[in-house]
Amino acid sequence: MVLTPRRRRWPALVLAGALLAALAPGCSRTGGGGYGGLAEAVPVFPGDEWDEATPTELGIDETVLDELAAEAEAGNSTCFLVARDGRVAGEWYWAATGPDDTHEVFSVTKSIASTLVGLAVGDGDLAVEDPVATWVGSWRGTASEDVTVRDLLSMDSGRARDLGSDYLAIVAAPDRTRYSVGLGQTSPPGTTWAYSNTAVQVLEPVLSEATGVDPVDYARERLFEPLGMDRTFLTTDLAGNASLAFGAQTTCRDLARLGLLILSDGVWDGTRILPEGWVAEATSPSTDLNVGYGYLWWLNEDGRVVDSALAVSAQGDEDPVGGRQVPGAPTDLVWALGLGEQILQIHPDSGTILVRIGGNAPAGTSPFTEDDASRLVTEGLLS
Repeated sequence: MVLTPRRRRWPALVLAGALLAALAPGCSRTGGGGYGGLAEAVPVFPGDEWDEATPTELGIDETVLDELAAEAEAGNSTCFLVARDGRVAGEWYWAATGPDDTHEVFSVTKSIASTLVGLAVGDGDLAVEDPVATWVGSWRGTASEDVTVRDLLSMDSGRARDLGSDYLAIVAAPDRTRYSVGLGQTSPPGTTWAYSNTAVQVLEPVLSEATGVDPVDYARERLFEPLGMDRTFLTTDLAGNASLAFGAQTTCRDLARLGLLILSDGVWDGTRILPEGWVAEATSPSTDLNVGYGYLWWLNEDGRVVDSALAVSAQGDEDPVGGRQVPGAPTDLVWALGLGEQILQIHPDSGTILVRIGGNAPAGTSPFTEDDASRLVTEGLLS
């Protein structure tokens, strides 16, 4: 059974009141001139529920939005959501799922892990320049002793990895942390870029030791609960270690809340969650080896980049090429990406968030990718 796609809308009286508030003096988008209607300099933050508005009121072309939703449906999505400045312009659910149904988002988990590191940095529990060996004692006196937390976040740690170890063995390992820590070093840190699940999993003992809290609890208490991500949780391996490279379960609405936190520079409804400057640092190129990557976030910067689709899906060559992930799309696009085209797209300049969660596209059909998602900002904005 497939649920009929629907767009939730505000009642007319609520919309009218919001429209009047938005038209008050001083409520245009900073630096962008606003888009009329419901534009505000500061986004609205959801409580238990998201505020909603029509696409036109949010300065989004409804025709383009419907086209994107149709492409998402054809690509075997289970949910698709677009918001601007904290208000939902449209959300769709398929495959007998609804807003509260959780789904694994695979490597989107990495961007959650990055955010947990940001929280620990803000608390003073660690710094990105700290050697990982500070918390992983077995690395002391080895070729890995100079690997830093930044290296793990940037994917240039030089840790051993291949298709077998990074996708098959780690998934099967009963203790993914022990397996990941125990792999060797193939190159000095900072000299090669390689997308590595096992390197990211090493952040699990780093966070555990640095904060004194299990990352599952840390994520729930410090990130998910403050943002109202009530359906989101990290999963664990058989040994009870949090899986930080993949495995997070979430919903379209919850993932949009993480996007809104990043969009608002780490502040949630007036409360600073992430330390000042963290979002800018995490969503800037972390290494010249791949300017399309920050701290476990994908970027659309110009220069030497690794194809995100090849890296995330382990489909082949990760040799860098010149250009952008999505040519012609704005350079300030930011993505959290996971296997099977799990997408959280954030565009700071327009205040838009797009979430797509689902399975692999059926044979003979095109998957819904960052190229499709970027059409929201290249074709779908009225102003």
